[in-house]
Amino acid sequence: MSPLTASLLAVLAGTSTLATAYTPNRPGSQTRYPFAKPYSQDFLEGYSVLKHVGGQGPYANRDSYGIGRDPPAGCAVDQLIMVKRHAERWPGSGPAGSFAVTLGKIYGTKKTRFTDELEFLNRWQYFVPDPNYIEMETINGPYAGLLDGYKHGVEYGARYGHLWDATATNATIPMFSSGYERVLMTARKFGEGFFGWNYTDVVAMNIVPEQSYMGANSLTPSCLVDNDTATCGNLTNYHPQFDIAVARLNALVPGLQLNHTDVYNLMQMAAFELNVRGYSDWIDVFSLDEWVAFGYTQDLHYYYCSGPGDKNMRAVGSVYANASLALLNDGPKKTGKLFLNFCHDTNITPILAALGISVPEEDLPLDHIPFPNAYNTGNIVPMGAHLTIERLACNATPVAPEGTYVRLILNEAVVPFTGCQDGPGFSCSLANYTSLVSASLPDFISTCGYNSSYPQHLSFWWDYNTTKAYDYETQPYIPSREKQLTYQGTAAKL
Repeated sequence: MSPLTASLLAVLAGTSTLATAYTPNRPGSQTRYPFAKPYSQDFLEGYSVLKHVGGQGPYANRDSYGIGRDPPAGCAVDQLIMVKRHAERWPGSGPAGSFAVTLGKIYGTKKTRFTDELEFLNRWQYFVPDPNYIEMETINGPYAGLLDGYKHGVEYGARYGHLWDATATNATIPMFSSGYERVLMTARKFGEGFFGWNYTDVVAMNIVPEQSYMGANSLTPSCLVDNDTATCGNLTNYHPQFDIAVARLNALVPGLQLNHTDVYNLMQMAAFELNVRGYSDWIDVFSLDEWVAFGYTQDLHYYYCSGPGDKNMRAVGSVYANASLALLNDGPKKTGKLFLNFCHDTNITPILAALGISVPEEDLPLDHIPFPNAYNTGNIVPMGAHLTIERLACNATPVAPEGTYVRLILNEAVVPFTGCQDGPGFSCSLANYTSLVSASLPDFISTCGYNSSYPQHLSFWWDYNTTKAYDYETQPYIPSREKQLTYQGTAAKL
């Protein structure tokens, strides 16, 4: 037997004959044992409830294809076009009303002490402290919406700060927000994070009204008449998995008569509670299968109501896609380097449909949950979702000539453009990107029923105002109150 073979056998037998050779002599260094795996080979499901709360819960990065987030070697970003959904918020009045109905059923049983999975209800209080918080950005907890906006601004300031000159005088950079309070709040916090606490010295906030009279000159375009509502209008929030939860919960409380709609309400409520508190005891009340089913109800809604499952949505998304093409081809010297935009989830899904991002080959089935699911809303439009378009100036590389390229980044995952990865880092040459996108886009004006009296294209990126009037809120964020609502609807002192 050779000495090497003997040493290997000794190691496998648990002796330290060879191990001592792997022990560094440097003080404080960590011992590296032979055959230890520096990278785990265990890749399990990677389950996170954040991937199954749809557009209701906290932000999560998109599943990555493994392409580096930094610019490819030899490339630099010379123009940035971003559209971001408002960050985490409290529920709207509609869901909040549904939550009250279901909670009323639970507490209407007059049960004085809850047990088992519902034991936490003996201490739990409803998480919306005042009706004035409805629809607004959340302000506390690890998933606070205002914190999301600020942190995202800080991160992008570090990544793209080279696109503005902090020492330049009289250099105004416009930012664009749709006309909804929570969207504007996110935009302001992002601006503060990106440009610094005195960001108003740099930024001019432009508010783009969310009204149909804006036509195509809008961050929130829509069809005057939607002629494809059959599927969207008949979607239900039912899945068989909810029946199991109904039976389980009703068995815990005598006289309780929850149905599948109540289960849906409680799960939706749990998602919003994460936005406010950062945790929710309701999460563990439901099983993984039930959360997957809840997530799929969200996927169906976005797909058929504001995504590629509605035949008009590609035309709606073409407004932004076409205008961004013009910016990319004009280049930073002619039009500017930074275009930061803020709107809603249902304004981003049409853009993705127009660009062919996360578009399934077949429509989502209504009678079962597909695996894999190509339209997972947790990957597409969670709270704070964003689509980033990078214009890259690249030197010649072994895989591509010197030139201008485009990369698409959805929720911090690089998404190669369908049918075009001819540039460094799986980017697409601007010429090919322009050709492919422009050839595939339907016409918004004719598709959505606008006549010549409406604006025919997006122009505010070129024709913006430089006022500082909307950079900061001048009214109190929330009226002062001396009470909060418990789960029973009674008032309690703060």
